[in-house]
Amino acid sequence: MPSPAWDHSVDVLVVGSGLGGMTAALSAYEMGCKDVLLVEKAGKFGGTSALSGGVIWIPCNKLAREAGQQDSLEEAHTYLRNTIPDAIRRDDMLGTYLAHGPKMIDFLYEKSHARYTSLSMYPDYHTHIAGSKEGNRALESEPFDSSLLGADNDIVSHSHPIWYLFGIIPLTLTEANTISVKLKGWKLLLTKLLAKYAFDLPWRLRSRYDRKRKIGGSHVARLYLSLKERGISMWRSAPLQELIEENGRVIGAVIQRDGKACRVKARRGVILTAGGFEHNQSMREQYLPHPTNARWSAGVKTNTGDAITAGARLGAATEQMQKGWWCMTCSVPGEAMPRLMIMEKSVPGTCLVNRNGKRFLNESENYVTMQDKLYAAHTNETPCAPAYLIFDARVRRKYIIGPLLTARTRPDWMLPKRWFSEGMITKADSLVELAKKTGINPHHLEETVAQINRYAVTGKGLDFGRGDSSYDRHYGDPEIKPNPNLAPIIQAPFYAFRLEPGDIGTMGGLVTNMHGQVLRENGEPLEGLYASGNCTSAILPTYPGPGATLGPAMVFAYQAAKHITGYRD
Repeated sequence: MPSPAWDHSVDVLVVGSGLGGMTAALSAYEMGCKDVLLVEKAGKFGGTSALSGGVIWIPCNKLAREAGQQDSLEEAHTYLRNTIPDAIRRDDMLGTYLAHGPKMIDFLYEKSHARYTSLSMYPDYHTHIAGSKEGNRALESEPFDSSLLGADNDIVSHSHPIWYLFGIIPLTLTEANTISVKLKGWKLLLTKLLAKYAFDLPWRLRSRYDRKRKIGGSHVARLYLSLKERGISMWRSAPLQELIEENGRVIGAVIQRDGKACRVKARRGVILTAGGFEHNQSMREQYLPHPTNARWSAGVKTNTGDAITAGARLGAATEQMQKGWWCMTCSVPGEAMPRLMIMEKSVPGTCLVNRNGKRFLNESENYVTMQDKLYAAHTNETPCAPAYLIFDARVRRKYIIGPLLTARTRPDWMLPKRWFSEGMITKADSLVELAKKTGINPHHLEETVAQINRYAVTGKGLDFGRGDSSYDRHYGDPEIKPNPNLAPIIQAPFYAFRLEPGDIGTMGGLVTNMHGQVLRENGEPLEGLYASGNCTSAILPTYPGPGATLGPAMVFAYQAAKHITGYRD
């Protein structure tokens, strides 16, 4: 039977507007497919990429070379082989990723507004493993002037609120670390940021946000502007409903637009970059370890697994559905989105305990590995979710702990009463009283804190090795000796800050090959269908370094565009 009439026809259809989707659309256009359509389910462009730190992990990139980094693709591959277990490692995909990542960066520099800073101070996440490096494999987007977006500024997502000072002034990763831990020069940095914001009167009349976008918000804005200048069609509030297959080939998709089903023909191919299933509670319960709750996820709420489901209906293979890009989160009463807790857990003078009052992991470890260990330790008898970050008055005075800020900036009497009544934060004059208020075992909590205090003196965490690795120390306080991640918890009052096992997205999905083609269960390509990002099975599931999600999303979007167009880099 002939297919029903098409409502729209393009060369390439891209589903999803995160960094993977924008890279796919831009690459396809620049490689010769001038009729490209990008569709986005949400009301704003950018996806979870915009909310994230926006960092991409690309070993041997041009900026690393210019910085004099001594690295090689062989070293990077060795590191990944030593990091990723044999059972889930795909060396063909890793080889492709490492070889073509630097080429993608060169392509974006030539063809787009993408510009990056090499993070020389940001180490790989497993620096005790051979092949790792102390910096320069990760790239952060340079700040971007929002005024360049013109009237479109309000339809491109900003970064997550945790990356904004007082909710209005964006921070780079270095700035966020400097201010949160009060590293050398933090006061001058803070003064400059506040002054620039206050004296930019023309922009103050237009937006409450600072003129500059940074990290994820900058990254997506730079690529969005590149797409806009080329006249590439972009639809908002246009979710994928289903893929259209004919004679074993995907030839288009049904996209909801203006409340109606719109049949879009894709003459050359469909590229899925629509994120994971973190906000689909039924899929979470089916696949992810328990406890699991969509309310704990910091991914965009429109990520409900649409692309994964659509591909699976056509016989596409899926893998790693039981895994997520984990990160402990804090659910602040009255806020629509949970906050990621990345830096706070490394602050000296803190420890994370379960209901039994015991530590069960290295708090300063990278967030994905740390939460894997949380799930491994969690049982009905010894629940580790929620967990509680314990700290004292010294930490409260000196360091920024999530929405609490510091005691000087936001004293306890200024904190909303809901935060206490709903259990997000608990305060007491003794550890025993704190434990009783939170339902933690008081005897074990006293023992745990006493142990941390002993470790702070020697500088050696004998149980979990807190502060042993370069990554641990990255978010520590270098003024604290002998271990920047360990300090005594002794000054009343004491605090317990509730954390849930959240995520920034899921990492399981459609299986793809080195060209970004979606594969069937038998390993053959599903012709006409490509995918990248969190709707695919992750190739870097052990999180080797900052940007291990976004790097592959962009590289394999680039690879998909090359395969569709026949372009050779």
